[in-house]
Amino acid sequence: MQKKYIFVVNPISGGKNKEDLIKKVHDFAQEAGIEMQVFETSGNNDKEELKALYKATAAERIIIGGGDGTIKMVAESLENEDVILGIIPAGSANGLSADLNFPKALDEQMKIAFFNDFVSLDMVCINDKRSLHLSDLGLNAELISNYEQSAIRGKLGYAIQAVSTLTDEEIPFVVTIEANDTVVKTEAKMVVIANSQKYGTGVIINPLGKINDGKFEIVILKDFNLGIFSKIVAGNMPLDTGEVEIISTAKAMIQSDIPVDFQIDGEYCGKESQLKIYILPQTMKVAVPEGWNN
Repeated sequence: MQKKYIFVVNPISGGKNKEDLIKKVHDFAQEAGIEMQVFETSGNNDKEELKALYKATAAERIIIGGGDGTIKMVAESLENEDVILGIIPAGSANGLSADLNFPKALDEQMKIAFFNDFVSLDMVCINDKRSLHLSDLGLNAELISNYEQSAIRGKLGYAIQAVSTLTDEEIPFVVTIEANDTVVKTEAKMVVIANSQKYGTGVIINPLGKINDGKFEIVILKDFNLGIFSKIVAGNMPLDTGEVEIISTAKAMIQSDIPVDFQIDGEYCGKESQLKIYILPQTMKVAVPEGWNN
């Protein structure tokens, strides 16, 4: 019986036209003898329409051409279905694929998405919203926004955008964190809810992160200036100075004394003063590069 796949593509993610990508993925599927339907997201009723298409086709894989936002939409839509997700990074925020060490070449990405074995990955629920890898309160929401509008990518682009954000001194907020039957109360410049290790730029913010261990980490940056940022970018997280604290847990409550900027997987979500968080273990099956080991 011929295999059936669905190719979910965000036509505007990453600010790039996807016609060429759609053609290449379609041709790849044809050569592999796979029947594939293309589903272009519109921002209106995508979850409901994708669910209906999946039920109608009984596809065994959903190939996703987009960024973290598109992956999250698909994962939420099919959260209770036994289906494998194949990722072709094509968005402005590709943090999950960066954390999974995906290759840069499209041909290699397609081979992984179409044929490789999967691992079952955790998701995090934050105030009833799903997070794939990294969310945070504080400075990074603005920093990420500035970076995504920049023409310079990678660690250099991230560092350049950080200068203006971090030199504009922000007053710390006071955060109270309940986790593992203990309470931590401290001033902070940024609090990261991390299901994995690194942002899409490759910068490691959570060296303890494992995306399939049934836990997430809360990374508290009590101070966050250019000196600390430079250490983090260089891969030297200052865990022994008291400026950074990491809590590993399966559930937590975070409260701040004032509403603070908040983002989930690169998507700005406004200001929040309370976050209820818990892990959703082994929620999604994702095809990964051979030899991947979180």
